[in-house]
This record gives sequence, C-alpha cells and structure tokens, in this order.
Amino acid sequence: MDQPTVEEQSGRKGPALGAGAAGETAPAAARKFTAKGRATRSRIISAAAELVFANGVARTGMEDVQRQAGVSASQMYHYFTDKDDLIRAVIAHQTDGILAAQQPVLDELDSFAALDRWRDLLIDLQEQRNCVGGCPIGSIAAELADNDPRARADLVHSFERWEAPIRAGLARMRARGDLRADTDTDDLALALLAALQGGLLLTQTRRDTAPLRTALNAVLAHVRTYATQ
Repeated sequence: MDQPTVEEQSGRKGPALGAGAAGETAPAAARKFTAKGRATRSRIISAAAELVFANGVARTGMEDVQRQAGVSASQMYHYFTDKDDLIRAVIAHQTDGILAAQQPVLDELDSFAALDRWRDLLIDLQEQRNCVGGCPIGSIAAELADNDPRARADLVHSFERWEAPIRAGLARMRARGDLRADTDTDDLALALLAALQGGLLLTQTRRDTAPLRTALNAVLAHVRTYATQ
C-alpha cells in the first residue's frame, strides 16, 4: 500500500463515509494534487466504481472502497470529503467509461448504417458482460435521483453527454437531406436514449439482450420513417 504523501498527511480523517464534512470549504475534486496524488485519487474512484456497479451505492461503504483501493483512511478523506463527494466522482468516471466504450461509433451517428452499427455495438457490449449490471449510471440514478439533488444534477449532465452525440448525428443527417427538414432530431435522440435505458434494464433483469435489441430496433424503425428516400 502506498504511504501517504506530504499532501495526504495534511488531510484529516473525516466522518464516516456518507456523513457531511463540517468546515470543508471546497470539494476535493477542486483542489490541486501532485501526479502521485492524482493517481491515488483515480485508483480510489476506480475501486469505488467497481463496488458500486457490483453492489449499489447503499451497500458500498468506506471500508469496502479503502480495502479495494489499498489506501488508508486518511488518504480516503484527503481526496474525498464524504461519500457524496466520492459518488459524484464515480458518476463522472462511469460516464467517461460508457462514452469511451462506444467510440468512435458514438461520434459518427450520421447515417442509417452508423445507427445500426451503434445498436450492434451496444448489444455486443451487453453480451460481453453476460447481461449483468445494466447501465452503470442508470443504476445509480435509480438509487439517488429522488433523494440526492446534487447527484441527480450530475446524472442529468451525464445523460446529456450521452444524448448530445446522438442528437448531433441525427442533426447532420437532417442537414444533409437524409432526413426530412421537419424532423425533430432532439425528440428522436431522446427517444433513442430512453429506449436504450429501458432496454438495458430489461436485458439486465432477463439476462437476455432481446429487450435491448427490440427497443432500439423499434425507435430506429421510427427514425427511418423520416427518411427522404
């Protein structure tokens, strides 16, 4: 296990993960860290993300993350003021991972063939995971959206990051003339993301990618009704 750096030793041990940190003036993410500090913080976030994905937010505690990351309690509280701070970092981490796994296809959704490739990629990713886990940020949203306003705002931003390239690709198709000029590409992008989320939930529950395939195919068929040819 890494020994705390000078900057880590300056941090105090905080309250139990999940409690607030009185007197904290800024989120840990806003502070400056050394290269070693950034690596340690990243390791903690990755460990927390794995545990949250496997067990959920409520069943993931400080000691679990600490053991998984191989860090001390003082290191944990140097980098994160409380559990809320850590979970918000996990949301950003999971969002980055989701988007990276879909590249470069996600940024090239400007043809019907590209949309089909994206569908196939999404289904393949679920098959690789044996349909376990569902959506890494969707599962967090199910736990926190109703009772954690800050996390909910972060999740809204995460889903917007996911929806934006879908919307942009459809808008390019409309601008090029592949879709009718009256096509509401914002609505179609939102419908695709909603179908994806519902499909992922049923795929997770049934351990079968058929719901995901069916949901995406239904919306893609609807998109094709706006084709100019």
